[in-house]
Amino acid sequence: MDKDLILLGHGSGGTLSHQLLDDLIVPTLSGIPPAEQNDAAVLVMEGRRLAFTTDAYVVDPVFFPGGNIGSLAVNGTVNDLAMMGARPLFLSAALIVEEGFSREELAGILRTMREAADRAHVRIVTGDTKVVPRGKADRIFITTSGVGILEHDLEIAGNGARPGDKVIVSGTIGDHGIAVLAAREGLELETAIRSDCAPLNGLVTEMLQEGEAIHVLRDPTRGGVATTLKEIARQSQVGITLREEALPFDPAVQGVCAILGLDPLYVANEGKLLAVVAPERAEGILARMREHPLGSSAAIIGEVTGEAAGRVELETVVGGRRGVEMLAGEQLPRIC
Repeated sequence: MDKDLILLGHGSGGTLSHQLLDDLIVPTLSGIPPAEQNDAAVLVMEGRRLAFTTDAYVVDPVFFPGGNIGSLAVNGTVNDLAMMGARPLFLSAALIVEEGFSREELAGILRTMREAADRAHVRIVTGDTKVVPRGKADRIFITTSGVGILEHDLEIAGNGARPGDKVIVSGTIGDHGIAVLAAREGLELETAIRSDCAPLNGLVTEMLQEGEAIHVLRDPTRGGVATTLKEIARQSQVGITLREEALPFDPAVQGVCAILGLDPLYVANEGKLLAVVAPERAEGILARMREHPLGSSAAIIGEVTGEAAGRVELETVVGGRRGVEMLAGEQLPRIC
C-alpha cells in the first residue's frame, strides 16, 4: 500500500501519525500490514508491474530557495515512484487555489511544474482545479498522483533490509527543511541554504544496474533520516547502527540546527535518498552514485544488524551510543 495515502502528507512520519495509521486509517481502508506499506503501491496488471502513488503538498512559504510548491509536488511524486524501483511515466495534478492568489505567481508555479516534469521525463496528463473563498485555504495546495512501471524483477521495499547490509545516503542531510524554515522566518544567513528538491529517478536508474544488491530505497522527507530509518528497521525487523562521523552535512545547515536546537537527523530532504544494500556491493554502488550529479556527496553512514529488531542507534564521535527514536509530532511543520 502507498504509505503516502495514509500518512497525511509526503513521508510524514512521527509517532502520532503512526498511531493514527495503525489504529484507524489502515484498518478501516485496507488492513494492509505495516511491513507492506511503502512509498508507492505496486500493482500487477496483465503480467506487468506498475507503481502508483499520491501525495498532498501544503508548504509554507509557497516559494523558497531552490524551488516552490510546484517543483516540490512534481519531484516528490516522481521520487516516491523511484523509491520502488519504478520508472515514472505519468502524473496528475490537483490545485486548490485561494481566492485572491496572484495570477502571476500561479503562472510561475505552473511553469516550474512543467519544467520539473520535463527534467524527470514524465508527463502531467490530467488534473483538477478548485478555487475556494478567501480565508478557506492558505494560498495554494497541490495534490499530485503518479504512475510508473517496474522494468525488472527486483523486490525493493521497506521490509527488505538484511543483517550485514550497508546504509547509504546520497548526499547532505536536512537541506530542504532548513531552506524552507529560513525563508519562512526570514533568517539572515551568511551562507545561502537552498532546498535540495530534485527528481531522483535518474540516480535510481543508475543504481539499479547493481540489480539485486539494492534491497531498500527511501527518500527521507518529513521526519528526516532518523524517522525513515526507524520505519525501515521496524518493517524489516532488524537493527540499524549509524556512525555520527560518517553523516554528511552542509556546514550552514548544521550551524542553523545548532543555533535553533534542531536535530538535523529529523530535518527533511526532498532530493536525497537512503539505500540499504548488500555489503559486498556497497562500495561499488557508492562509486556509481558518486558519478551522478545528485549522488556526488553520497556516503555509507551505517549498517544493518540482527540485534534489537526495530531499534536504530547512533554511534557518536566519542564512542558512545544513543537510541534514535521516531519523531513525535512535527519538528518543522508545513515544509512539504
